[in-house]
Amino acid sequence: MSDRMLVTQALDERDLLAKKIRDKIAKAGFVDTIRPNEDKALDSRATREEFARQAEAAYQQIQDLTDRFQRIDAAIVASNAQTLINTSYGEFTVAGAVSLRSRLRGSGSYDGEIDFESALRIRMEEELHKGLSRAEQKNRQLQTTAESMRLSILGRETRVKDEKPLEVVDAYVRENTTELVDPLNIRNKIEKLREKRDTLLTELDTQIKVSNATTFVTV
Repeated sequence: MSDRMLVTQALDERDLLAKKIRDKIAKAGFVDTIRPNEDKALDSRATREEFARQAEAAYQQIQDLTDRFQRIDAAIVASNAQTLINTSYGEFTVAGAVSLRSRLRGSGSYDGEIDFESALRIRMEEELHKGLSRAEQKNRQLQTTAESMRLSILGRETRVKDEKPLEVVDAYVRENTTELVDPLNIRNKIEKLREKRDTLLTELDTQIKVSNATTFVTV
């Protein structure tokens, strides 16, 4: 007889079945030992007939639970492949949404290696920090050199506070100031990548929960 249930119920039963199956496998006894002059097996303390019934029952229970688990899992997979959800960044099947959510969180079989958005954002942040640090360092060195030039031109060791920079030194500073080459407006790209990831994760979580709580599967 078929069962009709919400995906949330199917997910809960699947998790419960997984635990039951593992527990029954761990506790099952399929082989024991016995002496010819004794009636009961050494570990189970059951007769040969009793132990045989117990082993066969345990094996059959595990098989039945596994079959039930597989039917539920197949029904969830089929539903997830057909049910659609909507986000700010497009429409996804539930299966696609679950996969995308796992990828963005760095979980799953690739263990974070396919979270390309985060990898790209981190690379951009590293490049920005590197570029800004290099420009700052070079410009500090430039100011030190420019100050030495001023002192040399003025022929004294201290600079008069209100004195205007000499034009030659100003020109030298302008021509040698290190600037960031940023054709992508990288700060904006970084923020958009972060915003997209955060928005998608929030929306995917919400939409997957709503879908699971309103979609029925037949097992």
